[in-house]
Amino acid sequence: MASPQQSETQRQGTAGLAVAAIGVVFGDIGTSPLYTMKEVFAGHHPMATTPDNVLGILSLVFWSLIIIVSLKYVVFIMRADNNGEGGIMALMALVGRKAPITTRKGWLLAVLGIFGASLFYGDGIITPAISVLSAIEGLKVASPAFGPLVIPIALIVLVLLFAIQRHGTRHVGAWFGPVMILWFITLAVMGTYNVIRTPEVLYAVSPHFAFTFFAQNGGYGFLVLGSVVLAVTGAEALYADMGHFGSKPIRYGWFLFVLPALLLNYFGQGALLIREPSAVANPFYLQAPSWALFPLIAIATAATLIASQAVITGAFSVTRQAIQLGYLPRMQIIHTSEHEIGQIYIPFINWALLAGIIALVLGFQSSSHLAAAYGIAVTGTMVIDTILGFVVVLTLWRWNRYIAFMGLIVFLAVDLAFFAANSLKVLDGGWFPLLIGLLVFTLLSTWKRGRQILLQRMQTGAIALEPFIQGLLAHPPTRVAGTAVFMTASREGVPHALLHNLAHNKVLHERVVFLTVVTEDEPYISASKRVNVENLGGGFYRLYLHYGFKDSPHIPKALLLCKQFGLEFEMMQTSFFLSRETIISTGLPGMALWREHLFIGMARNAESAMSFFHIPTNRVIELGSQVEI
Repeated sequence: MASPQQSETQRQGTAGLAVAAIGVVFGDIGTSPLYTMKEVFAGHHPMATTPDNVLGILSLVFWSLIIIVSLKYVVFIMRADNNGEGGIMALMALVGRKAPITTRKGWLLAVLGIFGASLFYGDGIITPAISVLSAIEGLKVASPAFGPLVIPIALIVLVLLFAIQRHGTRHVGAWFGPVMILWFITLAVMGTYNVIRTPEVLYAVSPHFAFTFFAQNGGYGFLVLGSVVLAVTGAEALYADMGHFGSKPIRYGWFLFVLPALLLNYFGQGALLIREPSAVANPFYLQAPSWALFPLIAIATAATLIASQAVITGAFSVTRQAIQLGYLPRMQIIHTSEHEIGQIYIPFINWALLAGIIALVLGFQSSSHLAAAYGIAVTGTMVIDTILGFVVVLTLWRWNRYIAFMGLIVFLAVDLAFFAANSLKVLDGGWFPLLIGLLVFTLLSTWKRGRQILLQRMQTGAIALEPFIQGLLAHPPTRVAGTAVFMTASREGVPHALLHNLAHNKVLHERVVFLTVVTEDEPYISASKRVNVENLGGGFYRLYLHYGFKDSPHIPKALLLCKQFGLEFEMMQTSFFLSRETIISTGLPGMALWREHLFIGMARNAESAMSFFHIPTNRVIELGSQVEI
């Protein structure tokens, strides 16, 4: 039993993490009030601003936040953690333990998970664009003269945001929590003021008004779900960022602070619209008195930048996981903090996101137009999360099938309703995130399949390792001092680099180590489980280095751990032999010809193994070989 002092310390730690989580986790969903109600009543499918419609929309927003965010994500899905980590990649890893990718069921679930991860990139492009634009559009509320300046200012802000990414978030991150707390307090105060003036708006808590809304508006009411979903965008971030803060701080932050602030603001906007239907032009900013408009624009811009920052760092994290799991080629990954392993910067992803965002802002010109493109990627991810979560419930948790199916039906019905409503916006802009998702999915699946084919081709006709070693020991070549490390993905065959070295140099080092890096389905692997050494005899060793899919491989540091297993490395006496394959497309069975060329292009632009694994460049010898696929 914990002592009172320990309990107090735990409470303080949870409270501190909850504040930090408010600064990072809730940015996306916390900035949704900027554009949700405006899009419902003045967007692509505008509703008449009548009291009945306002109450109906508020009821839909309320119950969407309760069912999707509170129940599905915060209460249910956040229980599906992979050693404390969340997100769709972690969920895929959990599912893969009971449904390996080698089985048909496992393959289908893996494809589903990969597509969900792909949709994240589409969301990652739209979120900064719509968030920053919606904040800066407050200038038009202050004066129409500011209208022509909205796009240039938004672009400048976004470019500056991406330009500072290489410096990391350690310094500015300390401001995230206080700024977002101020933001949510502002939301709550603005909403409370307007609710007090029109208290009848609280009747919308009853689901009766949601059902009445659909009964009165029929199919058109269904279309409006495509705008209502904007209120829950960012819900998936609660699960994805769970590993940074833990589930308890996120739950506390949501139920005790964020959810009440959001509801108060949405209901405040509804109250304003009931009193003043003309406020539909921008109900968020028109809640505030005129004297508070410019300070509100400033804090809204700061909040949207924080929301964007969370999406950007999430894209970096997902990319690293995809690389580790073999779905993307190696990329340059820069660590921006010596203390926080999760703080990374990937230049290619950073500038690719910025290019997409600039194209969006220039192409769509306003947050209202962008809202038409928003939602389909988010709802698609939500559907996939529900399906994968259901598999975890059945296979890992072994819940009663009837209870599990009832939960699946409820959550999936809500998710599919929102997805169907958003699918009708494909021609209005929804095609963009789908296009990004399909492009990323093509890249991920092509690289995964290409690597599988490449390994198969390399193993075809490969020489078995143990007989090869026995042959060398029986007829040894000239042995030279030092250690040779041959990196190989194959666990059984002789590395091509070793064959080339013997063929050209006619020598063999006194110690030969066959090194294979293994990525596990866990997020992190402790140092005690990092190394696995097998002595093959005659100075030959088999070495496995194990990393989690969120670890950053660093081979020189890992080699220091081998001393306890009787294998000590002196770096100046160690040479690393790497094989650089030249891949030739042949049209052989396996992949379509265009995918073969895509795979070859990705392979040519991949980060070198010595850079990715932090191997000293002066200790590396690269030997080339040609492989036909």
